[in-house]
Amino acid sequence: MTTAPPTAPAPVTSLSPTFRQVWGRARGLLLAVAILTLAGLILAVLRSGEQYGRLDPRSADRYGSRATAELLADRGVDTTVVTTLAEATAAVGPDTTLLVTNPDLLSGPRQSALRAATSGSGGRTVLLAPGPASLDTLVADVRAVEPTSVRPLSPSCDAAYARRAGNAELGGLTYTTSAATVDACYPSGELPTLLRLPDDSGDGDTVLLGAPDLLYNDRLDEHGNASLALQLLGSRPHLVWYLPSLDDVTAEDDGDESFLDLIPPGWKWGALQLAIAAVLAALWRAQRLGPLVPERLPVAVPASEATEGRARLYRQANARDRAADALRSAARARLAPLIGVPATRAHDPEALCPAVAAHLGGDASHVYPLLFGPAPADDEALVRLADELDLLERRITPSPRDKDRTS
Repeated sequence: MTTAPPTAPAPVTSLSPTFRQVWGRARGLLLAVAILTLAGLILAVLRSGEQYGRLDPRSADRYGSRATAELLADRGVDTTVVTTLAEATAAVGPDTTLLVTNPDLLSGPRQSALRAATSGSGGRTVLLAPGPASLDTLVADVRAVEPTSVRPLSPSCDAAYARRAGNAELGGLTYTTSAATVDACYPSGELPTLLRLPDDSGDGDTVLLGAPDLLYNDRLDEHGNASLALQLLGSRPHLVWYLPSLDDVTAEDDGDESFLDLIPPGWKWGALQLAIAAVLAALWRAQRLGPLVPERLPVAVPASEATEGRARLYRQANARDRAADALRSAARARLAPLIGVPATRAHDPEALCPAVAAHLGGDASHVYPLLFGPAPADDEALVRLADELDLLERRITPSPRDKDRTS
């Protein structure tokens, strides 16, 4: 029984990358991955605790509303935080104030369900900065107008709660309404930024605030913000703080929404940022990273073969002008040191042509067309040019006999 001879390892050519070359190319990418991984771990550790968002009554951050909830608790108002529509509608009642922090985030069917639950309930509904996306369903008699800056505004109305609070930081959206009975307060220009609309039953009402800034922790102690917040949110013993979220699947939405309706509202800005990043990446990769680095060929190519291959390329492209320039440039570079012309002026006709003519004992006007003339018209003229250049070099180049005499 014979065994096959062991297979010889594949030869390593000069093009095979070494370990140092592979490491040099990959270390930058590996370092970037390591830094991103370490940064992700650090952020995960720092955010491992409880984190709450904007206008969350459990948040003590700058844009949280924990201070508002604590003031309400001191006055006997208990606050319940809900994040689903089912929890919000289940808690609605005559002794409850429902605060909706972002009404525009609700889809059309969820807005209709919220409106059906609050209408006639006898409780109060407070909507923070509702825009055109939610007003048509939640408050049909109100239209949102142009936004304005948030700043201290005077009540400018007869509502008792507004007069007790005095100046408060409001603004944001301004509103117009066709309702007959309404409290229109804190106008910016001529349009109010706070509206209170009583329900048809007379017991409940709906309050619209153009901006939620007065409920932030860092704004509550300024001007009459705290007084206005306590009066609007503390009129009932129970406060339901509704924080709408995109992952609320308890509401039964209809199937008429398109694909774009299901995408979060910030997708356009995200797509624009990705497009800008793609353009910048393309511009970055299009630039040369550095000078060209010569690499060793796997095999030695004879000069005659390289010249012949280059000549075929010239002929295939009908580049007789480039071929003629290459022949003349090489001839000028070889002739210049033989006739005492510096290499820096080898391609200067005013220096080279007179020297060649003087060496041959002729007129420089016959040398110029040969060394600096126009491109040949056809292949025969190109061959004739090559022969004439070769003859010119042989006439100027010293013969072996002359070299022996000088030596």
